[in-house]
Amino acid sequence: MGLRWFNARPGSSRGLLVWLLVGVLSVTSQEASATSIEVWYGPEDEPLRKVAQIYEQATRYIFVAVYGLTSPIVVKALLDAGKRGVDVRVITDRERFNDPNQRRAVSALREAGIPIMVNRHDGLMHLKQVVADDEITASGSMNHTTSGNRYNDERLDVIRDHPIAVQSREKFLSMWKDRERFEEWK
Repeated sequence: MGLRWFNARPGSSRGLLVWLLVGVLSVTSQEASATSIEVWYGPEDEPLRKVAQIYEQATRYIFVAVYGLTSPIVVKALLDAGKRGVDVRVITDRERFNDPNQRRAVSALREAGIPIMVNRHDGLMHLKQVVADDEITASGSMNHTTSGNRYNDERLDVIRDHPIAVQSREKFLSMWKDRERFEEWK
């Protein structure tokens, strides 16, 4: 009895409307299922382990724009990705180099041939975003720091969605090419 309205005569406008609605709903549900979002909280979920896993699985590129980068877990995963031939690039905040842990971590990346850019502008480079292989974007409050992973209240969203990853890559590359606002760290 609940589906009685569905029994429309062939060629009727009601039947056409029903089939159009079914078609739209099936396309919408397919598009929605193509995107997945995982939410990780620090300290309980140790989100940097998830970030390191993303780095370990990347095959083409990893673009990192992050304010703080001191975690040995992340540094090792980025170094290993570079050794596998993955295009690894990092943008970070120049003022963070006052922290000896940040200087040491980023120096290790640069010495391995990973290019590093820092902000020239007066504001902070406070973005916390990772994009890998046009498929994964990670973003949230999470810096790549040991304290962020073990002690702080942090959030990391891992989004598997091609259009979002492409948009994130384009934003990263626009920053990378912007020589008025960013420069190579040497």
